[in-house]
Amino acid sequence: MTGAARGAARPAPDGALLLAVNVGKPKDVSWQGRTVYTGVWKQQATGPQMVRRLNIDGDGQGDKNGHGGEQRAVLVYQIDSYRYWEKELGRDDFAYGQFGENLTVDGLPDDEVCIGDRYRIGEAEFEVTQPRVTCYRVGIRLGEPRMPALLVAHHRPGFYMRVITEGHIQAGDAIVKTRTGPGALTVADTDALLYLPGRDEDKLRTALQIPALSPGWQDSFRDLLEPAPPPEAAWTAFRELRVTRIVPESATVSSIYLAATDGTALPAARAGQYLTLRIAGAGQPTLVRSYSLSSAADGGTYRISVKQEPHGAASSYLNRELKPGATLDVAAPRGDFVLDDSTRPVLLISAGIGVTPVLSMLHQLAADRSERDICWLHGARGPQEHPFAAEAHKLLASLPHSREHVFYSAATPAERHSVHAARGRLTKEALAGLAIPATASAYICGPASFMADMQDALTAIGVGPAAIHTELFGALPSVNPGLTGKASRPPHQPPGPPETGPLITFARSGITVPFGSSRPSVLDLADACDVPTRWSCRTGVCHTCVTPLLSGDIAYSPAPLEPPADGQVLICCARPATDIVLDM
Repeated sequence: MTGAARGAARPAPDGALLLAVNVGKPKDVSWQGRTVYTGVWKQQATGPQMVRRLNIDGDGQGDKNGHGGEQRAVLVYQIDSYRYWEKELGRDDFAYGQFGENLTVDGLPDDEVCIGDRYRIGEAEFEVTQPRVTCYRVGIRLGEPRMPALLVAHHRPGFYMRVITEGHIQAGDAIVKTRTGPGALTVADTDALLYLPGRDEDKLRTALQIPALSPGWQDSFRDLLEPAPPPEAAWTAFRELRVTRIVPESATVSSIYLAATDGTALPAARAGQYLTLRIAGAGQPTLVRSYSLSSAADGGTYRISVKQEPHGAASSYLNRELKPGATLDVAAPRGDFVLDDSTRPVLLISAGIGVTPVLSMLHQLAADRSERDICWLHGARGPQEHPFAAEAHKLLASLPHSREHVFYSAATPAERHSVHAARGRLTKEALAGLAIPATASAYICGPASFMADMQDALTAIGVGPAAIHTELFGALPSVNPGLTGKASRPPHQPPGPPETGPLITFARSGITVPFGSSRPSVLDLADACDVPTRWSCRTGVCHTCVTPLLSGDIAYSPAPLEPPADGQVLICCARPATDIVLDM
């Protein structure tokens, strides 16, 4: 440690001691050619510092989703861990606040402090709420990318506290324990329960009985105790399916019927799922695209419906050149935009070609002879761009408690009259006037702006966020905590000359890229291509980056602390062993 910190790091005479109070406002930091807005840079403050419910005066957090707030008002790290990391990393340049902590303390080890313990420091009182959130920014601060994984693997995360009593604190204050938390669950044990394999279910149940444990960690532990069964793909990788029929639905949309090449029935698919196709013969290298099922898997066959895009190589081939009898490589149905099996009212809301997954849900409801209240809402420019109008109307007529609302934004009065369509777009205002029940489950598919408007409208009339489900064509929205000023660009080939390694196909993004040996991970390649990515730790700990692997084999470097489920891959530490196809 630096001389100033080294001199202050004396043992506490009668217990734990506050060695330093560290604060810092968020700032922009350059990282790998990008800008990160972060408050991980802390500086030692001198004299008394005022601790308030949400912060210490002069302090701040850049990413409020993972840091800060009432449950994470103050971060604590121990001088003993500083000494440990000095030895482990061969460093002697640490200063107080180096690990992003607000309070550097002598004592309070992670394997002794328990969730719910309370401590008085100076005028203030605090309660331990959770371990540190594993995050790539501590790696930036220390110049050690492995740090998020190391903190967890070595059981030295540090911990957050909430403020029970506001007041002044300063270096040299004694730390006095005022209450022992129920359950005797240490910070180190709590951290391991979330991030490491071999979990003790009794400890998970104990954790849920500790009122002080932050709500986010409680939710995570509930999910671990009652995990949703992982979706099982009907087959691995790709298999050949035969095109049995191609039916034009409009001037720009065709339906393609697929069956097994051996004549056996295809496995059932859930209404709302999609297929990923590997398309050869489109006049260029093999393309990979995903298309929603547009009907129930009736009679063991699948139907997808493809809109021909003006410059879409795959959609043009499928609409113009594909013939019955041809075969396509197809991955098993997947996706979690699926119809629930409750008795609640159901809203099926779509615009344009977004009709396809909700149409498959309508087919399922009709096949089940559902007694649910069903509201079908669809927006299009006019009848020429409204495929499946008659099909949907017939299905709705077979359901006893259904109603239909169609909106045409560019149609004549006669065209609107033919299907009883309302004039204009399906907007928030239009939706608000339709007496939608707040108890409904809503399924929305269409352009991103349309889905955002529908979500806002449904929330405004009282539909709960958990009951609103959306399906976005293309890649999922990014989760890149702290990144700022990132321009939105379509996925593209990375800069520089082409590499010669295994091919990585990002199926939702529609690009295939050779992997370069100099790249540390698949995630790094995706970032270089502006493929939307989802990550937090970037070291194989948090599983935010978990992604379905449609085909191929990968290797890990470094190995994740807990491997993902079969058929999934942690792209932040994965490298391809063969050509791979990822559902992203």
